[in-house]
Amino acid sequence: MIVLVNYGLGNIRAFENIYKRLNIPVCVANNAAELMGAEKIILPGVGAFDGAMSMLQASGMRECLDDLVLNKMRPVLGICVGMQIMARRSDEGDMPGLGWIQANVQRLTDKYAFNKNLILPHMGWNDVYPANKTNLFKNIETPCFYFLHSYYFAPDDDENVLAKTDYNGDFASAVQAGHIFGVQFHPEKSHKWGMQLLKNFSEL
Repeated sequence: MIVLVNYGLGNIRAFENIYKRLNIPVCVANNAAELMGAEKIILPGVGAFDGAMSMLQASGMRECLDDLVLNKMRPVLGICVGMQIMARRSDEGDMPGLGWIQANVQRLTDKYAFNKNLILPHMGWNDVYPANKTNLFKNIETPCFYFLHSYYFAPDDDENVLAKTDYNGDFASAVQAGHIFGVQFHPEKSHKWGMQLLKNFSEL
């Protein structure tokens, strides 16, 4: 069963509707007891890094998530800020992240390859270029996804980069560390491309 982590952030209903259309069972976890039996996990998120971490801590699901992901090795997909909080830390805030992937989150305009006059947030549709062979992008031709962010995920190891996107310079728009996946874009807002990606995650 795929479980959506409802800690107060993210388009939970949109994910539910997509999986319903795909006839793939999904449920929503509002507390640790409901999360405990998850076979696969989706960790959505919108907003700021510290706000997301604070709300996740307050939900009472942080310890259960760590156990499922780090000890029981359940596949997990982080979306937007849900991906960013998988890093150690973010320039956007002061709180430590989950630390599931060795990475930091940095402001797009601070990346050396980027124009300092870059318009933020990066908002709207953009192409995504898979950098490594992965089933997460299986059967997705010319991937194009919807973005809304001002910070990007910078893994220590380039091997963790699944896909890149060009916004006046390349940044990692999808990452993987074993069974841990993250995407900076919003598949739940990305029509056929997002639907296929969410289907692919269910089949990993």
